[in-house]
Amino acid sequence: MAEPIMSSPGNSTRSYPPSAGTRVSGWLVMMLVGVSLALLYRQFFWYTPLHNPFATPRAITPRGDLAADEKSTIELFREVSPSVVHIETLAVGRSPISRDVLAIPAGTGSGIIWDSEGHILSNLHVVEDAQFARVTLYDNSRFRAQLVGYDETSDIVVLKIDAPPRALKPIAIGESSSLLVGQKVFAIGSPFQFDQTLTTGVIGGLNRKIATRHGSVSGAIQTDAAINPGNSGGPLLDSAGRLIGVNTAIVSESGGSHGVGFAIPVDLVNVVVPDLVADGQVSRPWLGVVVDENVSVAGTPIEGLLVQEVMRNSPAEHAGILATRDIDEVSSILGDQLIRLDGHPLQRISDLLDLLARKQPGEQVTLTVRRGSALVDITISLEERPSGM
Repeated sequence: MAEPIMSSPGNSTRSYPPSAGTRVSGWLVMMLVGVSLALLYRQFFWYTPLHNPFATPRAITPRGDLAADEKSTIELFREVSPSVVHIETLAVGRSPISRDVLAIPAGTGSGIIWDSEGHILSNLHVVEDAQFARVTLYDNSRFRAQLVGYDETSDIVVLKIDAPPRALKPIAIGESSSLLVGQKVFAIGSPFQFDQTLTTGVIGGLNRKIATRHGSVSGAIQTDAAINPGNSGGPLLDSAGRLIGVNTAIVSESGGSHGVGFAIPVDLVNVVVPDLVADGQVSRPWLGVVVDENVSVAGTPIEGLLVQEVMRNSPAEHAGILATRDIDEVSSILGDQLIRLDGHPLQRISDLLDLLARKQPGEQVTLTVRRGSALVDITISLEERPSGM
């Protein structure tokens, strides 16, 4: 009789079922293998060709009609662009190779057709440093320009080209006194020599004072319409396509259009240009007073501009304007204080000069003065400034 075999504790052959962790690890391995096989299949067996010999143009999606404001802008550009010209300035130089005298391009700018006689309006600084100027019309015809006249203070110049009247379309003239902040404006010009370029924006400010090379202009129009080098001398237009200003300056840290642009108001332009066309210079009116600003009496600033002197045979003398008079070495009687001219306040001497620049000899103005404790309105007939004054 065989005896049962007894197993010792150290030689046990008992088996156990797999644990849950072992089953999860197996599924994870299978999933990773599956993903790897799928990637290998996509890489080597699922192949999309790089080129398609049967490629055709995409179907065009109809856009529908243009928006009303787009139509009006397009129509404005079509109507006004023939009135805008490209100005190229030339200087005389000598070829370093042949030593021949050549006309060398010196700069570019924009201009505006003023009338059918060939007068072209622009900024003085566009042509100031040039010896010759050439004007290109919208149809790419070119003409040599002659200098008619210029006004340094307002930075305005008038040129003339000998072009047939049928090629000249004078711009429509608007007004700048009734403009409002927020109005839409349009600029056309030749920024960076890209002629017939249209930009749009709004009026961001009015009655700004800007410096020119030889003076300053008050009443300038501020706009965010892109104005770059080359836009100078081009038109700033209202939504009716009328000239409301001449683009002239940029205030920008880099000189680019992301700054603030300014235009000379057309009300000033429409006074200066006729004088330049008539005789090549501006006939400026004269009051005949010497005034002082920022005057204080006993530490208290006085209002307006203090009249220190009234010139003989001047409009101011004829109107009875009173000057400051010395009583003795330490005391004096103050003259009239100029408070307003035609309702515009006078705080600086430049205010008076800028307002007079918009007037013509022979016009009448109303000067509001403080005489003692009373305000008095005095009507003055302006006269032409004498030569040398």
